[in-house]
Amino acid sequence: MSDIQVDFAWGKAGLNDRLPASNVVVIVDVLSFSTAVDVAVSRGAAVLPYRYRDATAAAFAAEQQAVLAGPRRDGGPSLSPPSLAALDTGARLVLPSPNGSTLSTLVGNKTAFAACLRNAAAVAAAVPADARVLVIAAGEHWPDGSLRPALEDLLGAGAVLARLNGRLSPDAAAAAGAYRELCDDLAGALTQCPSGQELIAAGYPDDIIWAADEGCSVAIPRLIDGAYRDGACL
Repeated sequence: MSDIQVDFAWGKAGLNDRLPASNVVVIVDVLSFSTAVDVAVSRGAAVLPYRYRDATAAAFAAEQQAVLAGPRRDGGPSLSPPSLAALDTGARLVLPSPNGSTLSTLVGNKTAFAACLRNAAAVAAAVPADARVLVIAAGEHWPDGSLRPALEDLLGAGAVLARLNGRLSPDAAAAAGAYRELCDDLAGALTQCPSGQELIAAGYPDDIIWAADEGCSVAIPRLIDGAYRDGACL
């Protein structure tokens, strides 16, 4: 039997492949789902992940007595982390996204956390020492729907992996090494990577500033009964 305790993979296919061998899953979608989740749960809100662009999202939000996040351009709660900074304690937010949120609906009954650069240290510290951990970098998608590996998620995953005890798989060790290589200028890396460039071009440079603020949060977003809540407060 393998003595690997900490593994790393990309996207839906990686999650489906490695999930049976894991009992703890850490989902990383730095730009922007897991960063948005961190901001929301830090305010005492609950975030309900949901499949992206599903026509049933509005009905689901109504059933859950929750607000449905909309596009950034609408100015209300969205995947833009600054848009969630004024959420009230106890607010419930349905937050669809094509990557991190969609992956969160696929973890089944496994213990799951949402991690980003802001809370990587807090999440890593919350993982049980004897866990079989799978850290999933969500990535983005090319126009044909195939996975586009995303630097920001590699760095976010690496930030968690670099702080976990246990034997790392080669993939996990490589992700931790990438983080260590670029950790002195995370804001620069996120600004220059394709996802960051897309957000800047769309008029949301502050999303990058919020996402790159490593260690500013002690929140531990844990998926409980279909909603992320701050595990540090439970």
